[in-house]
Amino acid sequence: MNTKYFYWIAIAVFIMGCKPKEENAKVKLMTLDPGHFHAALIQKTSYQDIDTTVDVYAPDGPEVKDFLSKIQGYNNRAENPTNWTVNTHLSEDYLEKMITEKPGNVMVVSGKNSKKIDYVLAAVNAGLNVYADKPLVVNQEGFEKLQKVFEIAKEKNLLVYDIMTERFEVTTGIQKALSMKSEVFGMLLDGTPSEPSISKESVHHLSKIVSGKPLVRPAWFLDTNQQGEGIVDVTTHLVDLVQWEAFPGQIIDQSDIKIISCKRWTTSLAPDQFKNITGLANYPEYLEKDVKSDTLNIYCNGEINYTIKGKHAKVSVIWNYKAPEGTGDTHQSIMRGSKSDLIIEQGDAENYKPTLYVVSKGGENFESNLNKALESIQGEYPGIEANKISDSKWKILIPEVLKIGHEAHFGQVTDNYLKYYRDGQLPAWEVPNMITKYYTTTQAYKKALKK
Repeated sequence: MNTKYFYWIAIAVFIMGCKPKEENAKVKLMTLDPGHFHAALIQKTSYQDIDTTVDVYAPDGPEVKDFLSKIQGYNNRAENPTNWTVNTHLSEDYLEKMITEKPGNVMVVSGKNSKKIDYVLAAVNAGLNVYADKPLVVNQEGFEKLQKVFEIAKEKNLLVYDIMTERFEVTTGIQKALSMKSEVFGMLLDGTPSEPSISKESVHHLSKIVSGKPLVRPAWFLDTNQQGEGIVDVTTHLVDLVQWEAFPGQIIDQSDIKIISCKRWTTSLAPDQFKNITGLANYPEYLEKDVKSDTLNIYCNGEINYTIKGKHAKVSVIWNYKAPEGTGDTHQSIMRGSKSDLIIEQGDAENYKPTLYVVSKGGENFESNLNKALESIQGEYPGIEANKISDSKWKILIPEVLKIGHEAHFGQVTDNYLKYYRDGQLPAWEVPNMITKYYTTTQAYKKALKK
């Protein structure tokens, strides 16, 4: 055979052999039972490394219709439209069909928390990667299954990742970055139960606007048997942030956690408020257990006081019916250091916008050190600066371009997941810290139930 001819055949075979590998490396999503609007927010953005065809497996009904409507809205918007193609597989045996057909390689799940861990376990058993909305588990039984999930995922080299959007909130990111500057923050104090070294409070609202429209929640969202109580739901974000900020890059073991005290309490909804949230005129039968004198009482609030590696921490989540006009969900946070406190406030004085303050505890050249610290993180947070408001307090000014909002954080987390997918692994601390995070919430819930 002509040597030159053979050379070009070899090149062609090599190129053809590489092409399927490139296609297989691309993420192809399968969205399972999208009962929560977070499933749609993942697709509010387009991604170079995600196939634009997505398969949705779900029971037919208003929840999947709402999901499809949101995707259609993203595709048809005037500015930066997406181009998703959605293949729908609607049936009562949606999970079995997804596991059997497997048109994709990553399962996305955001819906009933009571079912989520069983979905995740079925997915990893079938050799699928998982990208899941929080929380992965809401009770002790679920936590035991979660440990099994990670054992299987390790054996099969699969990625199981929960969506921690709050790590991408800009004031939280800067708070963490400054806490790592010893010349400004010093060392994280040990704290006490009454004055924790790190504390976080999140206030959410059952009635809200999502993607420009009033959110209609499924009635099961208000059933703690299906959604889980507040102490194991939104609190997951706060426990995650405590670990992520106070011990960056460190592995945290279950033995590092000591639950001191915890509590749970209800939010009450009148019938007209329930109708406004769900669109339903009457309470479903499964909610009757929580109805007293026509008022629905939901255990969606929780607080945990605990120590993590000897540092006192406190997290609390509160759900109200509706935010005051012009406001929304809020986040408060304090990290107490030996040289300063880093405080995020989001109240009336801040126009209900998250605002980071640095409060000095004295020491020479503090302002100069603060400015140098801010200069050192300009690469990640360009344009930030300190505005002195008293001899010991500075407000961190953040350019509006960095304040992208909660919905856009889903795109940032997804980009992160894609990086890990390309690398074929999560950071060494992510899986053990996920396990410890859910150990903390489920143990606190168990303890709170005994009161």
